Amino acid sequence: MKHLFHSVFVLLLLFAGTLTASAQYVTVDFDKQADFTRYKTYAWAIGTPAKIPALAQRIVDGIDSRLAAKGLRRVEATASPDLIVLYHAAGDTKVQVNTANSGEYNWGRRWDGRPDEPTTADPNYKSVELAVDIGDAKTRKLLWLGSGIDFRERNQSLTERQIDKILDKMFKKFPPKVK
Repeated sequence: MKHLFHSVFVLLLLFAGTLTASAQYVTVDFDKQADFTRYKTYAWAIGTPAKIPALAQRIVDGIDSRLAAKGLRRVEATASPDLIVLYHAAGDTKVQVNTANSGEYNWGRRWDGRPDEPTTADPNYKSVELAVDIGDAKTRKLLWLGSGIDFRERNQSLTERQIDKILDKMFKKFPPKVK
């Protein structure tokens, strides 16, 4: 029985480790007064492209395919588009500090009354951030903003599948329903 408990505990720890190895958070905001049904075309503007050209192209292609699926047609900026689209990509290596008390009850004191000494770990992790801005080309007003961040271990790189997951979450409710 003790061996079974230990095996299940180890499996749960391994599973929890895979969940924290890569996590994504996506948010969307939009102008509640905008009528998105009147927009039919869009053009690209320069934002902050990804530093790796292949990654930058994957992001543009991913956004283009999602906008096309929503009925929008890409045109050149000189063709008087209805919308302007741009994206900002950033990657950074950060340090996360986790502090935990090793005391028996985690109350800051050991069982023998001495103060507990916290242990600190500082694993590096990488964050990749992607923001997509969509604005009205004529009024220059921001209409929609999708923002996603992906956390991963420092040795992992962002894959096309993960970019797709971020963009899928962003564009899930685009265009917003008009009330």
